Amino acid sequence: MRSFASDNNSGVHPNIMDAIVSANIEHSLGYGDDQWTQKADEQIKSIFGEDIGIYYVFNGTGANVVSLQATTQSFNSIITAQTGHINLDECGAPSKFTSCCLKEIQTKDGKLTCELIKPLLEGFGDPHHSQAKVIYLSQSTEMGTVYTPEDLRAICDLAHQHDMYVHMDGARLANACAYLGLGMRELSRECGIDILSLGGTKNGMMIGELVISFRKELNTHLQYYRKQSAQLYSKMRYLSSQFSAYLKDDLWMANACHANKMASVLEEKLRQFPFIEFTQKVQANALFLIMPANIIEALRKKYFFYTWNEQTNEVRLVCSWDTSIDDIEGFIYCIDKQIK
Repeated sequence: MRSFASDNNSGVHPNIMDAIVSANIEHSLGYGDDQWTQKADEQIKSIFGEDIGIYYVFNGTGANVVSLQATTQSFNSIITAQTGHINLDECGAPSKFTSCCLKEIQTKDGKLTCELIKPLLEGFGDPHHSQAKVIYLSQSTEMGTVYTPEDLRAICDLAHQHDMYVHMDGARLANACAYLGLGMRELSRECGIDILSLGGTKNGMMIGELVISFRKELNTHLQYYRKQSAQLYSKMRYLSSQFSAYLKDDLWMANACHANKMASVLEEKLRQFPFIEFTQKVQANALFLIMPANIIEALRKKYFFYTWNEQTNEVRLVCSWDTSIDDIEGFIYCIDKQIK
């Protein structure tokens, strides 16, 4: 069954699979003391800068948990959009590992703004209040929307004025870069982001994410948080070799551009149906829309996707690096068949 449920459901890009196989030779030192990890480190530093901290982890939740531990103490709080991944989809892991409370903000499009954040910037120095320390941003957001560099700089400036950090969850940073035509450094470090969870599994990789620290003081304990969080992989070459292939010849951008393009094509074709109502702008590779229940039921017989809001029949459709025009045409054909 083909899927529009999530870019996690897509396969592994052949170049990345080849890189894993190529790393599977002889014996090699573990925990990152190998030639593949050294090569990947060099590639990552060529993008983000020589002075960064690089920490390979297994998955997105692990990357977020490690990042948030490095930037908080137990009496701190973390500001997030209500739809943020750390708030809805990580089973309380951030709170468990950091002991911090999450302060969630309702948004219409998944994006935080300075105006929404400012009311939570209070109680500093008061022992009766948790101390706001981190602003968590998803790029792109869980609603498929994208922060511009101007959006990010404004939030980072506000955070830094209050001695706070900004953590970017870049599980789909590649899709945001593809939408804006910008590089990963331009959309993270150069905007003032302090620590980045950089994803690859949603964009053609098999397994593995990165924590990239842009602040020297955060590197002091990150290696220990990674180990305590069960995110330190002994056979590191199987993670790092993927990133080498992912970054080589901008494969990451090509994959993201394709996923975004397929989302745009799907949007264009869906807009021909007057009974479909889009609830969010289509900026990356995700579409949010309302459609009749009978159409949803018919489509689910052939395609897997998630209902976002059961009450309103709002669904989420996600395109991937391997979504094809045939997938889209088949999806549209099912709708046509149902209404005729």
